[in-house]
Amino acid sequence: MTSPTIAALFDLAQQQQPPQTDIDTGNLRTWILDNIIPLLLLVVALLLLWLGGGKGDNAGVMRRLGGVIVALAIVGLAVTNAGEGIGRWLAGLFTG
Repeated sequence: MTSPTIAALFDLAQQQQPPQTDIDTGNLRTWILDNIIPLLLLVVALLLLWLGGGKGDNAGVMRRLGGVIVALAIVGLAVTNAGEGIGRWLAGLFTG
């Protein structure tokens, strides 16, 4: 003897629910790009000005700035997923 409530609960328990195992990092990536990257750029700029600009070592500042530009290019490639296209273009220069 089962009551209608128990039968309804039993039917509900038998229904298959889709597993929710999808993990998405899109929001974290957007937050990092919007907040962390500009903050790091500001810190690097201030450090360059403080370390070299105050002493008149403009050549040293420009050397360090070259490294910063290379690092920013690498971050840009990683963020935009443009590495494959650039690799194909570079390979096309040598293969014709």
